[in-house]
Amino acid sequence: MITGFKRVGLFVALAIILLFIFLPIYWMVVTSIKPNEAAFQIPPELFPSEPSLMSYINQLQDRTGFLTYFVNTLIVSLATTLLSIVVAVFAGYAFSRFQFPGKGPLFIVILASQMFPLTLIVVGIYVLFNQLNLLDTYLGLILAFTSFSLPFAIWMMEGFFNTIPRDLEEAAMVDGSGRFGTLFKVILPLTRPGIIAVGVYSFLNSWNNLLFALSLTSSQDMRTIAPGFLLTYVGEFQYFWADAMAGSVIVTLPMIVIFIMLQRHLVQGMTAGAVKE
Repeated sequence: MITGFKRVGLFVALAIILLFIFLPIYWMVVTSIKPNEAAFQIPPELFPSEPSLMSYINQLQDRTGFLTYFVNTLIVSLATTLLSIVVAVFAGYAFSRFQFPGKGPLFIVILASQMFPLTLIVVGIYVLFNQLNLLDTYLGLILAFTSFSLPFAIWMMEGFFNTIPRDLEEAAMVDGSGRFGTLFKVILPLTRPGIIAVGVYSFLNSWNNLLFALSLTSSQDMRTIAPGFLLTYVGEFQYFWADAMAGSVIVTLPMIVIFIMLQRHLVQGMTAGAVKE
């Protein structure tokens, strides 16, 4: 009987956890197919009595600038991901394989930079970018997002390189391969899960970033999804919750696809990169 009660209690606890996780997702989808007026109905409808796809049509027809936000976010996120991978690979390899003065303190400084809240550094970045004429530009957003993703990416790649035996590099060099040839032909193929993990991490950070995107852009043509949603759908006298939820559903789909396609490599890369020799 005790075992039976424990099993029932476990199922109840799991059901509560699943409800807690999926209820916001369900409510987002349900609200996206309601007329905007129905989103404010009290008591709220668990399922719309008159479902409508008008909010999705509004987004795809770019009536509120959604497609502009989506394209900007995609451009900035892809560029940030590529830049983060390139820098993290070379920096992580250098920290893993070479000895140079100040290596330990420099690595600690890089990791310690993750401890500072974004609100503390955004003012300094804004002033610097203003002097360099990088405000309201793709390049400014890419550099800002990369600076946020890079410390963790370098740490992850350094740990991943530490798991690869040095004997493989030495054997390749004995066969006549140079340092760069060994890195690209021997080491990088073995670090593919780590590279994928770094790429997904950088892409997600860029895709969801609000503070940098809101602070470093001023025109609607340069807004990304997060500030675009905040400044378009929510205002002092208007709240377009149905349109906002429809846009949220659309921008969530790429994340779901990425995780489904790369989850095996992502988990492998995250766990391998956490191992230190």
